[in-house]
Amino acid sequence: MRICFFGDSFVNGTGDDDALGWVGRSVASARRAGRDVTAYNLGVRGDTSADVAARWEREATLRLPPGYDGRLVFSFGANDGASDGADPRVPYDASIANAEAILQSARRWLPTLMIGPGIIADDPAANARIRATSTGYAEVCERLGVPYLEIVELLSASAIWTSEAMAGDGAHPNRGGYGLVADAVCAWSAWQGWTAPRGGQAT
Repeated sequence: MRICFFGDSFVNGTGDDDALGWVGRSVASARRAGRDVTAYNLGVRGDTSADVAARWEREATLRLPPGYDGRLVFSFGANDGASDGADPRVPYDASIANAEAILQSARRWLPTLMIGPGIIADDPAANARIRATSTGYAEVCERLGVPYLEIVELLSASAIWTSEAMAGDGAHPNRGGYGLVADAVCAWSAWQGWTAPRGGQAT
């Protein structure tokens, strides 16, 4: 199985002293369980939904040729809600439209999952926008039949995520915060359905 992970710095794992992020930890867990998974971490610092929309298909095509068990995971939206002066970098309606366009194309091509955006510990105004965007993404995913894992509330309630981010750059956690997200991903039935060892749960 080859999985492309698209998104922003939270997908990239920025700030993690172990250089794993939640993507590396989730894939490592699947491999320890016996599933042969190759991961392509295509998280880019600063990327918005518009940036992911512009690049994902080309980058995925290079890594997921026909004949392989290719999968797609998307997680973005935090930079959409971040402030660019007085306004968010990507307005809510445009962010939702970008997500819908990405997911419509992705799900027609390969099995697809989406994980909601992370939060920015030192920016309450941005987090209010991120929370609204996450809800909008959930509605898009429900309509399209794409499994969606919401993490805003988990992270908002996490002292680990907040303390690690504030000890760093105010946005990115360290190993504890990313481990929290990885645990949520690994406990998610949609992810388990992909990564159960052969002979276990159907993929």
